[in-house]
Amino acid sequence: MDHFQYCDGQLYCEKIPVAELAAKYGTPLFIYSEATLLHHLKEIQSAFAAVNPVICYSVKSNGNLSIAKLMVDHGAGCDVTSGGELYRALKAGTPGNRIVFAGVGKSDDEMRMALEAGVLLFDVESEAELHVLGEVAKSIGKVAPVALRVNPALPPKTHVKTDTSVKGTKFGFDIDTVLEVAQGVVGHPGLSVVGLHMHLGSPILSSQPYSEGSAKAIVLIDALRKQGHPIEYLNMGGGFGIHYRKQEALPAKAFADVILPAVHQTGCRLVLEPGRFIVGNAGVLISRVVFTKESGGKRFIIQDAGMNDLIRPTLYDSFHRIWPVQPQAGLPTPPIDFESEIPDTFAQDVVGPVCESGDFLAKDRRLPLLKRGDLICTFSAGAYGMSMASNYNARVRAAEVLVTGDTARLIRRRETFDDLIAPEVDCLS
Repeated sequence: MDHFQYCDGQLYCEKIPVAELAAKYGTPLFIYSEATLLHHLKEIQSAFAAVNPVICYSVKSNGNLSIAKLMVDHGAGCDVTSGGELYRALKAGTPGNRIVFAGVGKSDDEMRMALEAGVLLFDVESEAELHVLGEVAKSIGKVAPVALRVNPALPPKTHVKTDTSVKGTKFGFDIDTVLEVAQGVVGHPGLSVVGLHMHLGSPILSSQPYSEGSAKAIVLIDALRKQGHPIEYLNMGGGFGIHYRKQEALPAKAFADVILPAVHQTGCRLVLEPGRFIVGNAGVLISRVVFTKESGGKRFIIQDAGMNDLIRPTLYDSFHRIWPVQPQAGLPTPPIDFESEIPDTFAQDVVGPVCESGDFLAKDRRLPLLKRGDLICTFSAGAYGMSMASNYNARVRAAEVLVTGDTARLIRRRETFDDLIAPEVDCLS
């Protein structure tokens, strides 16, 4: 579900015409719908309500302070993967005991920061990390609450760069060796192994991996308890897929149906780390056509959003629906199938201004003829858009706007050239 709809020939976010926002705030522009954000959070809360889960919004998907605060204000915690994300979560008002800290390469300083903040769990991913965390915790008189992240060695489920539970990835303990490692820290004065963590990758469009992962989690939790570890938490991560092309994603209830039996059987408190599911379809990227051209038998739409704004198509060959903000009369608004032979459209590459051949938002996409100044919308850009944005080619990062009904507010101003050089200017000799 989202609240981006066409009405009277133009795209609206909730009750505001997108063209008005682009005129006021400029382009490229990320626009988010509060109603969509809250709808998807509530969908997860409702689907898993029977076990009162700890839902920790994944800050890496979109770390804007206003969005994180909205999540926290409506009952969520935060999942973080760095000291910077932890800082964001705390600034957004997240209590430490509603934060889980994941990531394969936590520094000693990040560990200390998280211990001082009183995080709920450290998702620990290697034996070396486990022992260093224990020593850091001891050095400041703390005991680190640990969830061992296990790689369940499941078959491939998604893109190779986002599949985290196949053999040979950097994530998690091997399922064949985790119990041996856990045995070695029974009674450790700086560690308390209180959870099992199993993140399977993203975006996942089937409940089967969660069913298989949960079954393995039941066996491991029983074995860890027999070793003497007081396992209280089962963290099944996030990764629930969303609609990028059509209506391909499952509702949260489909995942709850296969995860909840394991929660009931183990008696654990469930932790979830959703990000994309909440924010992915709650945001769009609006850009303006700069030029159009033909070259080598191909048509190009050159617009002002680049791979530095939304790198997913370049990085993962990801598909995002793209359509004009104000399509010509007679065109569908929008088409049901963006990959079909849409009348009055032509195969075109949607490219940006960055000096790389890989700078594109879509290739050979059926779109109508567009002219300089037209606005286009790239849908499903709320997750891993702004959070992965960069200043490559010394491009300033986009502004972000949050819409609530018939009001809109700026939640991140557009960067300036002075912002680009601020960390360097005082270092000039």
